[in-house]
Formats: sequence, C-alpha cells, structure tokens
Amino acid sequence: MGKRICHITTVHSANDTRIFIKECQSLSQSGYEVFLIAPETSMPLSDVSVNINFIPKEHSRFLRLARGQWHALKEALKLKASLYHFHDPELILMGLILKLMGKKVVYDVHEDLPRQILTKGWLPLWSRKIVASIAEFIEWVGTKFFDGVIVVTPLIQKRFPSYKTILVQNFPLLGELASIETKNYANRHPYFAYIGGITTIRGISEMIKAIEHIESTHVKLILGGKFSPESLYEQVKSLKGWKKVQYEGFVSRGKVVQILEEARAGLVLFHPVPNHISAQPNKLFEYMSASIPVIASDFPLWRQIIEGAQCGLLVNPLCPQEIAEAMEWILNHPNEAEKMGENGLKAVQNTYNWEKEKEKLLAFYKKLLGEGA
Repeated sequence: MGKRICHITTVHSANDTRIFIKECQSLSQSGYEVFLIAPETSMPLSDVSVNINFIPKEHSRFLRLARGQWHALKEALKLKASLYHFHDPELILMGLILKLMGKKVVYDVHEDLPRQILTKGWLPLWSRKIVASIAEFIEWVGTKFFDGVIVVTPLIQKRFPSYKTILVQNFPLLGELASIETKNYANRHPYFAYIGGITTIRGISEMIKAIEHIESTHVKLILGGKFSPESLYEQVKSLKGWKKVQYEGFVSRGKVVQILEEARAGLVLFHPVPNHISAQPNKLFEYMSASIPVIASDFPLWRQIIEGAQCGLLVNPLCPQEIAEAMEWILNHPNEAEKMGENGLKAVQNTYNWEKEKEKLLAFYKKLLGEGA
C-alpha cells in the first residue's frame, strides 16, 4: 500500500465527480491509500478502494462554517496522512492549522471565489465587493503557507503563485458518458437536456421559456439536478413552459447516461456573471463526451472551445427566443446536429479528457511527496 492521502470537503457530496470519481479514484488506482472526509449521505458509493470517513452534515451555512471544519480537522488528524488535500475555501483555516502541525497541505480551487461572491444573492449587494476582497486576501495568505495549489481554469491559475500551482482541468472521463448502445440520432425524441445545479443564474427560467416557444407538443426539457434554493422549484413550476419539462431530481451517473443518450442537445446557458464568463463548466465537456451538440452561452472562452471543435451553437443566454431558435435549428437539421455531436466527442478524445489531466495530478503528487519521476 502506498502513502496515505486524505481528501477533505464539507461542501461537496461524497460522490462528487471531481473529488471522488476523478481525483480520489485515480490516486487509489495509482497505488495510494486514499481517504475522503465528507458530509454524511444516503447515496450509495460503489468504489470500495476509496475509504470514506463521514462527518455530520450541517443544514445551514452558518453551522457548516462554525462546526464543519472542526469535525473535519478531528477526523483528518486521526488518519496521520502523508498529504492533506482540501476542496473548499471555508477550510482554509483548517488547512493552516494542519500546516502549523507540520503536515503537507494542498488547496484545490474549484471556483474563482472572489468573482463567485459577487453573485451571491444571500449577501447584501453593498457588501459583496467587500466580502470578495476579504476572501481574495484570505486565499492569498493561505496559499503562501500551503505546499501546493490545484486550480481548474487558466484564469484562476493566474491568481496564485506559479511555482506551487498546477492546472488540473475538470474534463470528463473517456468513455464514461458514451452510451453502450448509441441510438440513431435522427430517431431520437425531440428532447433537450440540462444536468447540474439548477439556479437562476444558470438559466433555468430562460430554458423553460425557450421550450415554451417551440410549437411541437412532443418537445421536452429534461432536467437532472437539485434546485437552489429549493423555493426556486415552486417559482419555475408556475411558468407556462413547465408542462414541457420532465424533472428527474438529482440523478446518478448511470441515469445521466440514459438521459443524454435520448437527448438531441445539451444546454449550458449560464448568465454572464463574472464567475461564469471565465468558467469551464464540466457539463459542457460531458455533453461533448456523450456525442451530442451543445447549446451554450456566447462567452469568449466558450466560443473558443465550441467553435474550435465545431460542436454546437452559441446564444445569448438571457434571450429565450434566441435559445428557442437554436433548439429548432437542432431539430430541423439532424444530420448537421449529429455531426456536431461527433465533433465534440473527437475533441474530448483528443484534448478535453480526464486521462490527460490525471497525469498532471499524479506528477504533482510525486513532486510534493518526494517520490521522484
């Protein structure tokens, strides 16, 4: 058994795609003894090679901030790991305590935190810039002490010291979302899919209004994910287009495959807020991996990816009519749409895949742990 590694999250679920399925399983397969500290969950976890240590799931943001990291720290110290790898900015204090105790610590930055704070509806508008500046300072101080920083996008990478920062992008696993029995594209139902967190700024209202514009009674929007806040669910149910929505709730990885093998296209219609414009959403690449075209927000970075691969259509995410026109184009041009899906899959196979990113992660670990090449 190789060196013991401990991943820690108080925000993400234990079966989080990046943390559990990609990073923890890749490290375990490479010979490390991997532990994951995460909030309690009732969801089944199939991979027994990763040891899960559950901590109490706090049901409010305040309690998670106040108690979550202390539960995590207590569990982490029991493990006596060679390296601690945490995934949430609210665990920076815990990371600093681990460093003071002589531990090796890595901070995995999933989001551009200061830009993300600017969009937080639970913060008063006047306070957001102040809180964002404080958060950026705390991250800057923390990374002065941590042994390494892992980031998900090139833009976030620029915010951290280059000598200790590595870019490990959130690309899909090769083949994971390719259907075993690929259905003839032209014979698919007129379904469009959105998988992921369902929020106002990820375009849920615009998706539903767009589907309402399409005259076909058979067209459907299939949603897989959780509403945040939960009250948003009741709000969007009142929209006329909801009658064309099939809401699946939170979906397993297997169910994601089933949804995408039925879909004509995948939707990524994030609003143009600072954290989104520079993001590389995992779902964009997962739709490509599933060999379906994407209908996506027309952001410069996304345009570069989608036009470069010729794998989808770009729209104004705030304009339901424009989104509906893109949907109708997909339905009316099945041969061209199928070709877009094939192009997306090729781009994933050649460039945008986890297997390439995994090698960077493993090399970074070897360097930090003094294991050589």
